[in-house]
Amino acid sequence: MKSKLLLLAVLGVAVCACGTKQKSKMDRAIDTYALVKIDAPDLSGISDNGKEVLNLYKFAARSADKIYWKQVFGDEDEMNHIADEATREFAMINYGPWDRRTGKAFVDGYGDMPKGFNFYPADMTTAQFDSLSDPNKTSPYTLIQKDGDSLKVVWYHDAYASDIETITTCLKTAADITIVPSVRKYLLKKIEALRTDNYYESDLAWLNMTDSKMDLVLGPDEVNDDALYGLKKSYEAFVLLKNLKRTEELSKFASRTDMMQEYLPCKPEYKTFKPGRESNIFVCNALYYAGAANVGTKLIAINLPFDEKVQAEKGTRTILMENIINAKYNKILSPAANVLLDTQNNPIDAESFFWNIAFREVAHGLGVKETINGKGTVSEALGNMAQIIEETKGDALGAYLACNLAESHQLNLLSSRKSTFATFLVSMIRSGRFGNVDAIGKGNIICYNYLKSKGAFTRSEGGKYTINDEDFQQGLADLVGEIIEIQATGDVEAAKKFDATYSTPDKEMKADFANLRLEKIPIDLRFEYDW
Repeated sequence: MKSKLLLLAVLGVAVCACGTKQKSKMDRAIDTYALVKIDAPDLSGISDNGKEVLNLYKFAARSADKIYWKQVFGDEDEMNHIADEATREFAMINYGPWDRRTGKAFVDGYGDMPKGFNFYPADMTTAQFDSLSDPNKTSPYTLIQKDGDSLKVVWYHDAYASDIETITTCLKTAADITIVPSVRKYLLKKIEALRTDNYYESDLAWLNMTDSKMDLVLGPDEVNDDALYGLKKSYEAFVLLKNLKRTEELSKFASRTDMMQEYLPCKPEYKTFKPGRESNIFVCNALYYAGAANVGTKLIAINLPFDEKVQAEKGTRTILMENIINAKYNKILSPAANVLLDTQNNPIDAESFFWNIAFREVAHGLGVKETINGKGTVSEALGNMAQIIEETKGDALGAYLACNLAESHQLNLLSSRKSTFATFLVSMIRSGRFGNVDAIGKGNIICYNYLKSKGAFTRSEGGKYTINDEDFQQGLADLVGEIIEIQATGDVEAAKKFDATYSTPDKEMKADFANLRLEKIPIDLRFEYDW
């Protein structure tokens, strides 16, 4: 052992003598996000008008990005003036001085990441919020700000009026030049929504916009950043180009949401929600991410809108970012599987990853939206626990649906049930590395710990996992059943207990994180644009 240590020391001296520069802590932090270049899109078949619309979408997205900086930090220039290049770049990835995976500051002079960011005053107390009489304080589209010694409610469209004006100017120009009527209607409705913070009509118009080769998702959509009350939505934007062939392949599932609702492994009284029959699924190549979509870990699929009324009346749209899914599989999931699995007996494949992601997003449009006991919507009843519980449901139910649809031959999936589950296991560990500050990371950690408690997989002394098919499938069913019951009953105490029981990585999962770090497997992606 002494001779081995001596050899390592000699080698270390040799490396230093050769003048090899050691990477800084910030350089290593940046390396945890693999660089993906998003090339200029193939616009063959897109009219000149359409190309100009696409550029206007990108300009609008940039302004949505500016709003997001104001929501979660403040003045972006403060981070742009950081002297150290690596620290400055890491701040751009995290939209501020806090590592989004840990909540800890990496820039001197800042404390831990605030739970409410700039949605609420930093020193606001629970009593102060509770005593605020304005009913709009719980709106997803308002800020709570100081007004002398009191609090006041400010609508997003007032707080961010200048940036919203820039966005709406871009969208109005795009509406004027587009040759697709459904696109024009959507853009005009979106303009109205941004100016009033009333998104119902624009959500319907967006779901009706099925004949465009391009898509723009823009606005305040998700509440992930509000860890204080789980109320306030963050601005984000995606600029997307549809993959017509793959979209056609998935379109048959969009009309089967009623059938999938019946698949739910829960009590019959929790299946009464009827998803809108006009849901649709698009497969797209992502061309541009902004705001909440771009911070830290990158989304590879979305299911919108979250408005329960729209979901019941019309449905939802699931969008899969195929180029980003492929990048995560090739740069992260596949190499991680070689570290974590006995891949000969527990193979993973790209198709299983794709379908697990696809049905995870479909799953968000299923289940329970309104509590069965008069507590209001699930999000109202569960408060800041709602997002974590919903992320857990989506992950588990997505894998459950993919397996069941494949076994019933409704899904043309060549891989085995074991491959579906093995791919999901690696993806859980991959996403668990996001940390339990992140709702997506926490949801995957919960899934991992719960399934482990059910014997869904075993881990050898060498650290390699083996899937137990039957236990894995039953574990998913049990997990979905428990989560849906929490949602249906609006049982916030049960949600907190579930979170406390399962949301901390155990020693084996932490060992997996360490092994992946030693093998230099990236945690996620960062983008460079070539258009």
